[in-house]
Amino acid sequence: MHSSGFNLCNLPPWVIASRHFNENPQPLEIQGVRQANRFLFEKLGAIASAEERALVFNDYMSVKFQLHHYQDQTSCASKSLKNSYLRYLRGWMMDSNSIEGAVLKGWVESRMGIPPSFHKIRIPGIHSEEYMTFAIDRTNGSKRTNAINSQLDLLYEFCQYELARRFPAKNIMTLYRGTYDAAEHDLLDFISKREQIVRLNNLVSLTSDEERAWEFGSTVWEVKVPAVKVFFFDRLFPSSIMKGEGECIVIGGEYRVKRIMCTI
Repeated sequence: MHSSGFNLCNLPPWVIASRHFNENPQPLEIQGVRQANRFLFEKLGAIASAEERALVFNDYMSVKFQLHHYQDQTSCASKSLKNSYLRYLRGWMMDSNSIEGAVLKGWVESRMGIPPSFHKIRIPGIHSEEYMTFAIDRTNGSKRTNAINSQLDLLYEFCQYELARRFPAKNIMTLYRGTYDAAEHDLLDFISKREQIVRLNNLVSLTSDEERAWEFGSTVWEVKVPAVKVFFFDRLFPSSIMKGEGECIVIGGEYRVKRIMCTI
């Protein structure tokens, strides 16, 4: 996978995207985010309820990025403040090729150094015309809100905090991906008749529910995903804030996938 050559993580892009990392995960963090927001994480450490922690996180984001002031602003500023990280998550869940999806893929590229390989169309490289389609959507989406990449930085670190606290011994997650066209993914290597190495887009949706994966395609893959590459999971927030039915949003790269046989 081509990389942008730089990132804001403690590991280089080619490591984060590699199959070796995905099978042998290491700690991954966006540099400076937890330190700059240590008050938040210290406060979360004293709260036993996951639902209460989520509410505290949302309140913190509202204050830090002035998202609660949108009604007091002019029309343009009001829209910018109102369109918080929650809108982008909802936009992704509706359509990962939306403008909101481009913003999330752009966050992965800027923070992890992994550019997208698909946005509406396949993207052969960062210097291609196809990449410009993505870049235009990313730019149009980013100007809709206040410091969206910084909001997404905190969302990722909060997700990682919650995963470590709720599932302290689980550094690998078994997830599933359904697709109607397995050939749309770059095939890198054959392992066996049912196993192969494929390149997933820099940000992809998977599910923890195997049965639900069949709703999204005639081919279902089982994927072992490092917990550190989970950007968001549906139980992170109370159901009243975000619903996803087992959905996880995962940072992509080179993954070993195993085709699940249909039992029907």
